[in-house]
Amino acid sequence: MNKTKETFVFGFALFAGFFGAGNLILPPMLGYTSGHNWWLVAIGFIISATLIPLLSIFAHAKLQGTLFDFGKKVSPLFNQIFCFSILLITIALPCPRTAAVTHEIAIQPFFGTSALLTSIIYFVLVYIFVVNRNKVLSLIGKYLTPIIVIIVLLIIGIGIMSPPMLMNVSEVKSPIVSGLLEGYQTYDAMAGMIMGGVVIVSINNSNLNLSFEDKRKIITKSGLIAMIGLFLIYAGLIAIGAFYSSQFEPSISRTDLLSGLAIRTLGRFGSAFLSVLVALACFTTAVAIIVSVADFFKAYFNQSQKAYLITAIVCCLVGIAVGQMEVKYIIDIALPALMFIYPLCIVLILLNVIPEKHASKLVFRSVVFVTFLFSIPDFLGFLLPEDNLKWIKDIIPLANEGLGWVLPALVTFSAISLLPK
Repeated sequence: MNKTKETFVFGFALFAGFFGAGNLILPPMLGYTSGHNWWLVAIGFIISATLIPLLSIFAHAKLQGTLFDFGKKVSPLFNQIFCFSILLITIALPCPRTAAVTHEIAIQPFFGTSALLTSIIYFVLVYIFVVNRNKVLSLIGKYLTPIIVIIVLLIIGIGIMSPPMLMNVSEVKSPIVSGLLEGYQTYDAMAGMIMGGVVIVSINNSNLNLSFEDKRKIITKSGLIAMIGLFLIYAGLIAIGAFYSSQFEPSISRTDLLSGLAIRTLGRFGSAFLSVLVALACFTTAVAIIVSVADFFKAYFNQSQKAYLITAIVCCLVGIAVGQMEVKYIIDIALPALMFIYPLCIVLILLNVIPEKHASKLVFRSVVFVTFLFSIPDFLGFLLPEDNLKWIKDIIPLANEGLGWVLPALVTFSAISLLPK
């Protein structure tokens, strides 16, 4: 395989890993609630669901290591806790969510079987793919991703070319912030930190004798391919969610909205096309996530194949247990964890992308500590009554928007960067 072909295969595989059908249900609802402000919501969503993940791939191109390299400048203890927290959240929430979405959109409407049965069959098939990981990226990149892209672009293209004339009035008070925070639910920043390592492992396992610079170029270009695809599809789905907002009831669920858009754009074949799309997109994402996590533990335990297999089994068992729950429930329980861990992911990605002269250990430790500290009110806001935290959120800029960590982290970085060496 030549370098150009390999770049596109890895790019398509990354795209499939990022763009699971769990993420497919998020943008249309954003557009639906934002109405004529859909483009502002899209800007926020693209920042957290596309731009930050792209920077995570750029960081991998620079580091060419694993998830463990992102926080190594902070401290060994923090790095261990952070990495295992990322992996635990990824295994427990976005991976099982792919099974739940598959059941609600692709299985239940046609067969009426139980969510548990769907989850069992789903993760058995996922495990079969995971244990054959050397063929996974090639299969996903060459065949499955193009099918996914074609179906999604059909829905978006037809929807944009012939939308209804009326849109709902926007229900969103802060469109850009709402889009930014909704982008947390894609888990794409976390996925980039984990899955970038899979690309590096696959490049190292290839027959090409590549230098550090060659690998950097392949990883960077692969990330660009994946994120251009994500940008077009996320923005398109937000747009048609807004354009067709007057066609649906206010109480419609995320999955029902996506199904309704497919039917209105693709006609009577819409449900069938959507079922194929959801099944493929969910499946490829679940495989990519578990391969990524299993690769991590394989490297952590001195390239132990036994560690790889045990990790894959544990991930699939957790997937079966959580994947039988409702999609809405899985999304809701994820919010506190995401409000806490996502800011740390963002600052670590940014710090690993910037030039080394601005990213000393002191900068890493100070910015991460401040981000951690000022994320606590955002985290507790989902666990405690709102009145209990009102006094502190009124003090911290942007805290009432769920972004209380942003300004303190920026000020800390700027102040320390200006200090004499």
